[in-house]
Amino acid sequence: MLYREAGQFKRSYEADAAIFPIAQDRWAVIFFVAILFLGVPLVASEYIYQAILVPVLIYSIAALGLNILTGYCGQLSLGTGGFMAVGAVSCYKLTTAFPDMNLIVILLLSGLITAGVGVIFGIPSLRIKGFYLAVATLAAQFFLNWLFNKVAWFQNYTPSGTLTMPPREIFGTLVTGAEALPRDRYLFCLILAVLLGLAACNMVRGPVGRAWMAIRDMDIAAELIGFRPFNTKLLAFSVSSFYIGIAGALAFGVWLGSVETAEAFDINQSFQVLFMIIVGGLGSILGSYIGAAFIVLTPIVLTNVMVYGLGLEAVTAKHFEFIFFGSLIILFLILEPHGMARLWQIAKEKLRLWPFPH
Repeated sequence: MLYREAGQFKRSYEADAAIFPIAQDRWAVIFFVAILFLGVPLVASEYIYQAILVPVLIYSIAALGLNILTGYCGQLSLGTGGFMAVGAVSCYKLTTAFPDMNLIVILLLSGLITAGVGVIFGIPSLRIKGFYLAVATLAAQFFLNWLFNKVAWFQNYTPSGTLTMPPREIFGTLVTGAEALPRDRYLFCLILAVLLGLAACNMVRGPVGRAWMAIRDMDIAAELIGFRPFNTKLLAFSVSSFYIGIAGALAFGVWLGSVETAEAFDINQSFQVLFMIIVGGLGSILGSYIGAAFIVLTPIVLTNVMVYGLGLEAVTAKHFEFIFFGSLIILFLILEPHGMARLWQIAKEKLRLWPFPH
């Protein structure tokens, strides 16, 4: 078989600690990313860009952020939609207040503002955890949505309360606004998703990631061996919120273009991103991408099959969609708690041992 580690010797610690220590994994990832950058723009239509590719990339970034907090640090959060709203509102305020500011700087500042808000709501994590922490972050979700809906300053006093993203360019290419090409929006989101994914891989494989996982597995033992729970948890909240804030800013500015924060980033968004990391795999960077793709694609496939294939009404198809997702979450929690990423890992282990897999 082609998937073998035999003969791949490491001559330094850096080589052994690489993100992809096996050459086949490295080349497979490079090939897949090359297909996304070079092959997809040749065949994708506007519908595929707008309905599938762009939302998958944006939700992948949000799932990465939540996976850092919940999957790696063990802090359950139900406030993802609220933090995405913070990123969207920050992007809107910065864009309208500083028309000449570079869009990348706006996205980074939006992420930093969201990180600051995440630290504030992460302070209770020192005293509470589990269900009680989930309730605290759920309170953050409702409070932030209420704040952005009731305080007109966040909407620049617009009568409709709708946030609209003005056109912005990156190196001479328009990526926001109605005139931006779907392909350019997709490539911009793809670049950010790849860079943020590599950054997350480096974090979770280093001292910071080991501290998060020690707190997740047993916080009292981690404190006894020298880790500082308060600093570690707040760092997880800030990094997670940074990723989620960038995802919210991209969802508003690049994907949707015009939103009402109370509706676009409600509690359903929080549960949707949570389902992504459950289905994809808790504590897995790859699982964040797989889960985002699965949760975005599944409703589209189900709708096409049930409405156009079986002739059901759209309302009935929506009910079946809820039943399917609920059953799927239960099945994954019972049969494979580590999600699809674990199934992929098992498949690779069998390939390594073929023809004598366990």
